[in-house]
Amino acid sequence: MCGILGAVFAETETGQYAKAHMHTALAAIAHRGPNDRGLETTSLGAVDVILGHTRLSIIDLSAAGHQPMHSACGQFSIVFNGEVYNYRELRQQLCQLGRAFRTDSDTEVLLAAWQQWGFDALQKLRGMFAFSVLDRLANKLFCARDAFGIKPFYYSRQAHQFLFASELPALLALFPERPSVNVQRSFDYLIHGGYDDSGHTFLNGIIALPAGHFLELDLNDLAAAKQPERWWWPRVEQSFSGTFESAADELRERFLNSIRLHLRSDVPIGAALSGGVDSSAVVCGMRHVEPDMPINTFSYIAKGQEGDEEVWADMVNQQVRAKAHKITVSGHELAADIDDMIRVQGEPFYSTSIYAQYRVFKLARENGVTVTLDGQGADELLAGYNGYPGHRLRSLVQQGQLLQAYRFANAWAQWPGRSKAFAWQSLLGQYLPAHARATALKWIGRDTSPAWLNSHYLSQAGVQRSLYPHSVASDEAPRGRYLTATLRRSLSGGALGSLLRHGDRNSMRWAVESRVPFLNSDIAEFLLTVPEHFLVSNQGETKSIFRHAMRGIVPDPVLDRKDKVGFATPELVWLRQLGQQRVYEWLEGARQLPMLNVDACRSELKQIIDGQRPFSYRAWRLINLCRWVQVFNL
Repeated sequence: MCGILGAVFAETETGQYAKAHMHTALAAIAHRGPNDRGLETTSLGAVDVILGHTRLSIIDLSAAGHQPMHSACGQFSIVFNGEVYNYRELRQQLCQLGRAFRTDSDTEVLLAAWQQWGFDALQKLRGMFAFSVLDRLANKLFCARDAFGIKPFYYSRQAHQFLFASELPALLALFPERPSVNVQRSFDYLIHGGYDDSGHTFLNGIIALPAGHFLELDLNDLAAAKQPERWWWPRVEQSFSGTFESAADELRERFLNSIRLHLRSDVPIGAALSGGVDSSAVVCGMRHVEPDMPINTFSYIAKGQEGDEEVWADMVNQQVRAKAHKITVSGHELAADIDDMIRVQGEPFYSTSIYAQYRVFKLARENGVTVTLDGQGADELLAGYNGYPGHRLRSLVQQGQLLQAYRFANAWAQWPGRSKAFAWQSLLGQYLPAHARATALKWIGRDTSPAWLNSHYLSQAGVQRSLYPHSVASDEAPRGRYLTATLRRSLSGGALGSLLRHGDRNSMRWAVESRVPFLNSDIAEFLLTVPEHFLVSNQGETKSIFRHAMRGIVPDPVLDRKDKVGFATPELVWLRQLGQQRVYEWLEGARQLPMLNVDACRSELKQIIDGQRPFSYRAWRLINLCRWVQVFNL
């Protein structure tokens, strides 16, 4: 796990600026790799190529794992962030093909795989990665990101220059002037809570390489506008024809094998544990495959708050004989750390709930654990959350199963926090044409033009204010497979993107590698082909096949939970602890954003703090955006 950085530039003024500030940029991601640092320049005709790397040593702790790493023939150089979990199996294959190795690192295996198979190597990798390979013979630079977008890759492309980095602060260090704020992205974030679900960032001119994509750069013609290409896009047609029991057996085997692979490490391993089904399954899976390994768990405890999951975490810790580490946090602590967290995240985020995660990873580092396993991605993989009722209903309607759709809606609504009205509204909302979406937002009480927005400025900027785009286009979904097509979209850089960004930045802030064993292409490619009612049962049970698969491994009371909590934090309590004056100071950033009205921002937040208006996560997003532009001086 590391930080990567690179620049390709001709002899221009901006290129020389970037070259002069590479060490500054590398220092901006030093927290991602405190164990080693490398920066090398290669001159290739009319351009220079600089590759940089900061290393967090996880596999092969020796100096032999230094990057940039070069092939023995000298043709290829690589900078790599992430882990290739099946590196031992790939190394064995490559040895049989005549490849020789000097180190025990997965980086060298990845480089050899690229030499052997080129682009086809991507399909063989099981892991999380963002990497760039320089091919001196072909005069090309190849950049790739893992199937789910677990590891970050940002880039900026101009006529005579290409820059990339693991995090935005490193990239910004290479710009002579700050980029302007992306107004459409900011609006989508403030009103709809949307971000990290496309290549667009909050800054104009800076792109996130989408999950499961690669980008090839011809160094002979930097101006050639070649776009990222998708390399992973699994099938969602139903192809599994076995029984529910056999599917659960298959899933159990694939999940436990993924846990085995994710336990490969030369440094101590622990786990983030909330007490929910997903993180509990990871911890119990660790104990199942390694009966004697020491397990340290790290948990955020919401003492005295609704949604406190400590009792569930304790149940799991007791079963697996884990050493439990717990943290509680306050609004005052948030105030002390908020600027650091905003700086590390690089872009605004949905709510202060990720502060709990930030502190959990800090707790792991304080206890000497460098690698943690996490349950992230299970909801998008297994149709968790509320069970995607509208998507499941749409699949049934497409198949002409109207009676089954009626029965499903009734059964789904029997679970806590659900209703038949919501199920049918979720279905009908997917059929609304674009021009009707703004009206629909008013029906559900979501104002797209609050007083603190400068509507005239937004109109001049051409901002689209309609309902946030659907998770999947209907033409991407085979008939009767709308739910699985939606899950594929979520897994491939959709809704999952923001959660993975939070986890990566929060963990790497403390030089902790966070691994997500649910996000394994072997598991995803299997689950996307099973009958949809295996995922969300006809009785409305979410993650049905996985709950069944983990019987006997995870405590039954955990598997039988019907609530969905996640990292729940007392947002309004924390906001009040911060105090009106502190909030006002943070809102001063609105003066740097023509799309916002400062006085109206203050008025709305005062009413929320005073209890005159109900709390909404939009309040935090407003504060976060304003403070973000201050921290980054945008």
